[in-house]
Amino acid sequence: MKYIMHSPSPTTVIVRSVPGLHVLVLLLAWWVAPGWGATFSLPTDGSNLVGRLQVVTADAHNTLLDIARHYDLGYDEITHANPGMSVWLPGEGTPVVVPTEFILPPQPWVGIVVNIPQRRLYYFPRHKANEVATVVTFPIGIARPGWPTPLGSTRIIAKYKDPAWIVPKDIQAEHRRQGEANFPDYFPPGPNNPMGMLALETGFSQIFIHGTNRPWGVGMEVSHGCVHLYPENAAYLFPKVPAGTPVRIINQPVLVGYRKHQLYLSVSTPVGEYPGDQDSLLMRTIDAISQSRSQDWPTIDWDRVRQVVDAKRIVPIPVNIGAPSLDSLIASIKPEHYGYEPYGIEANDASPPDAPH
Repeated sequence: MKYIMHSPSPTTVIVRSVPGLHVLVLLLAWWVAPGWGATFSLPTDGSNLVGRLQVVTADAHNTLLDIARHYDLGYDEITHANPGMSVWLPGEGTPVVVPTEFILPPQPWVGIVVNIPQRRLYYFPRHKANEVATVVTFPIGIARPGWPTPLGSTRIIAKYKDPAWIVPKDIQAEHRRQGEANFPDYFPPGPNNPMGMLALETGFSQIFIHGTNRPWGVGMEVSHGCVHLYPENAAYLFPKVPAGTPVRIINQPVLVGYRKHQLYLSVSTPVGEYPGDQDSLLMRTIDAISQSRSQDWPTIDWDRVRQVVDAKRIVPIPVNIGAPSLDSLIASIKPEHYGYEPYGIEANDASPPDAPH
């Protein structure tokens, strides 16, 4: 995994209006901000896993959320990988599992693929001749109950820098029902805008992939259908994704992986907003394994499959007979000291951090 800085890009003046949502883009000479992306080479051996599991030792200053953000993970991922650990005070010297190993979404691997229950976005840059094909992946904030993101295929139809947001009436009403009587009906461009400072518009009505002024909500159910990114991830993705880029949004809580004669399973909690989400998760897992099964697969340990499903382990876990358990895999990893500075209160808005943490 590597973290990449992007170069600045020029902007244009755009005025955009869609039903119930109006986005204005102001003139800026340049957008200059650091961005990071977890970039992996695509497998060439028939496997569909990227990355590796890591373990770090916390210090007395960083929270689990600091560690998650540094490694491009969301709240859901870091807390599920470290059950029972305090989010705010992991404790000096505490080993923290960093789940930076991912089963890729089903092919085709083109453009942007958003897997809602996995709470993760994958960007597959156009492959250039004589270069290694890559994937860049980011954690995302997903829709809260009652505001499901549409599933299916679309494209990026427009890009906006520094959007302003006129809040739709239904969203205003929701906030007021929740006791926020003074919730604004308009947010000007800037770091306090819930739309963030960079936004990609999809072909689905009022659905954007954008930054957020509440970055610590990445990995949670926080949006009204849009896909939220850490501000630095939005800054990385924005200049690289042209209008017309394919976007596929899927609902895949069960992912089956294969690498080096090991069979892996990753199970996310269904979000409960889509047809089939109330079906037995175990039956969905059995179906996913059956549909993916290959003749050269190892023998499956069905007891372990049930354990992974019951625990809803997002971390890919080998489930073939004789494969090491997750505990033994974690125990085999030498922890590295996490010595980065906490993000701090200044990183709690839509502006990308000044430097990597």
